[in-house]
Amino acid sequence: MEYILENSKLRIKARTYGGEITSILNKENKEEYLWNGNPEYWKYHAPILFPIVGKVADSKYRVNGKVYELPQHGLARVSEFSMIDKKEDEITFELKYSEESLKVYPYKFSLKSNYRLEDDGVRITYIVENLDDKKIYFSIGAHPAFMCPIDKNDLLENCYIEFNKIENSKQITLTEEGYLSHSSSDCLKDTNKLILSKELFKNDALVFNDLKSNKMTIKSEKSDKSLEVDFTGFPYMGIWAPKDGAPFVCIEPWFGHADYYDFNGDFTEKEGINSIDVCEKFSCTYKVTAR
Repeated sequence: MEYILENSKLRIKARTYGGEITSILNKENKEEYLWNGNPEYWKYHAPILFPIVGKVADSKYRVNGKVYELPQHGLARVSEFSMIDKKEDEITFELKYSEESLKVYPYKFSLKSNYRLEDDGVRITYIVENLDDKKIYFSIGAHPAFMCPIDKNDLLENCYIEFNKIENSKQITLTEEGYLSHSSSDCLKDTNKLILSKELFKNDALVFNDLKSNKMTIKSEKSDKSLEVDFTGFPYMGIWAPKDGAPFVCIEPWFGHADYYDFNGDFTEKEGINSIDVCEKFSCTYKVTAR
């Protein structure tokens, strides 16, 4: 089921399937800022990545010697959440463990997604709660796809991502299968600008673990419309678009990442894995501002 929230600046839509936001419409300039989910390019809008980010080797992973299977980005994005609270400017969805989820992810959990309007922005919060009788382990991330160009009359070659600090950052190289390698390559050198193009993502996503910035903004040389993402606190960042020149770009703050190509350890030993003790909660927040 889909729900609508609005204030004087924005109208947003969010749905129980995947617990994701599906639309961010600026009421003043009439532009849609979030990808429409056309399956010709990509059928999602802003999926929640949980309990894995990216891929685990051959879609399999081990917990205490037992093998489980999960598809890329985990189970949340293809699960039906429940709407548990709705106010005029805020809505919360929840996904709880089930007998089916325990077959692929051996932990009892609650995952909430909260969307709150704030002037011309949307604050998005994910909350993971441990409902088990033992420590639980997980990765979590966001995968919002933003229209690029934002202006319907603009062109991709005019667009760029602006960082709020000067960056000297390397991107982690991915294998052809989408796993992390142990090498990196120069990407941002003494600049706060990443020029967008169809060729930029020919080798899959750009993955960073050393950004100084905590904000990124999609801009254009030919338009004053922009989309800012504040990802304060997230240790990893992915930037991605399909290779076929789709009219969107994903800015993906993560707590966790895909397996390294040669990783064969226990799930609890993964680099970047998160854990919470019995009855504890983990939360992370990012904010999208559509101007």
